[in-house]
Amino acid sequence: MNSLRIFFIGGYLAYRALFNWIHWTMYVPTMLGGPVFQILFFAYIGRYANLRSDEFFVIGNAVAISSLGGIFGMAMTIGGERWMQTLSSILVTPANRLALFLGRALPNLVNGVIVSTVGFIVGWLLLDFSLEPAEIPVIALIVVITSFACTAFGTLIGAFGLRGRDIFFFANLMIFVFLLFCGVNVPLESLPGWMQDIGRVLPLTHGIEAAREVADGSTLSDVSGLVLTELGIGFFYAALAYGLLRLFEVDGRRRATLETM
Repeated sequence: MNSLRIFFIGGYLAYRALFNWIHWTMYVPTMLGGPVFQILFFAYIGRYANLRSDEFFVIGNAVAISSLGGIFGMAMTIGGERWMQTLSSILVTPANRLALFLGRALPNLVNGVIVSTVGFIVGWLLLDFSLEPAEIPVIALIVVITSFACTAFGTLIGAFGLRGRDIFFFANLMIFVFLLFCGVNVPLESLPGWMQDIGRVLPLTHGIEAAREVADGSTLSDVSGLVLTELGIGFFYAALAYGLLRLFEVDGRRRATLETM
């Protein structure tokens, strides 16, 4: 019961405390405005160059923007606690660490799903893009799993916040790495082999591919391999992030460097 309280209430309060975009005047331009214009930008470039349909760019970018909340959110969760000198106060408690960190990840996962949903709606309203009613639940499931994988990767970045001085640069860098390596706007098979190999071990890649196949008429069973691969990648990064968090916590206690900037 105590772990559940830490998971839900602790995660909610941490999210409220650490993020100034909670108010709609900050949330809309920060978390919705930029991603929406990203979708429109690439879709119209695709039209002008006569490369791909609007559907290709809407799905690629609408799924990709689910990474924003997870990567930036978890980087800010760990980095923000350290910057505000509250990290040691949290880690000195006997609270269940899994509940502590997963509770902070859940709001960011939900945030990623919301941003992605808005992206799909904007694509439907403003571009030549539509989905069949039967495709919507499948794509929604894919977005949730992809957002989980990206949040797990963001937690891994956040783990280095117990060591690095500035992890926000790395978080920004990874957003652009995802755009380049994960087939968001360029088909994965068109990339050089070494970029394809990197893309296949990153979040987003398999989720985007699965969503595009569903939009082309495939069923959940047809893309189950891609979906399970995306889920497995998420669990891998989550386990790695948790291991590093515990390692850096123990080492930080030993060296008394948890909040050394």
